[in-house]
Amino acid sequence: MIVQGQQIDANSRTVTSNEAFLLESTWTFVNPGTGATGSHTLFTVTGDVLINVWGYCSTNMDGAGADFEVGVTGNTPGLIAQIADVEDLDAGEVYQDATPYVGVGISLLNAKPVHGGLDVLLKITNANITAGVVTFYCTWRPLSSDGSVTVTTPA
Repeated sequence: MIVQGQQIDANSRTVTSNEAFLLESTWTFVNPGTGATGSHTLFTVTGDVLINVWGYCSTNMDGAGADFEVGVTGNTPGLIAQIADVEDLDAGEVYQDATPYVGVGISLLNAKPVHGGLDVLLKITNANITAGVVTFYCTWRPLSSDGSVTVTTPA
């Protein structure tokens, strides 16, 4: 909702930046389950939001031939480009694009609009992920009056 030129969230707090809200979801990859090929919902979106997603790896990834990307239905690399081999993502690295970064990621200036309640997906392809831990972070702000993002429990 917009009140006198200021956007107000559902709790009547003024939204002051594109990173107004922070969520985190830690994924421990195992096969079968969270490491299985296919699309997994990271964050559930309602309405229209402005969003930025990145990951931090705390345990080396394992899964020969597996790759993954983060986006929405119809544009699965739309938020984070595909890592062509998940085994390239090691503990202490930040996942923001196709190249993992040691310790420090790149600038978070690339918030993107997500419209129509499209959930944020992690798409695993080519092979299953058998081990590894990544915490995915999401900063977001609402764009529509019903704009919201919540963490989806890893399954």
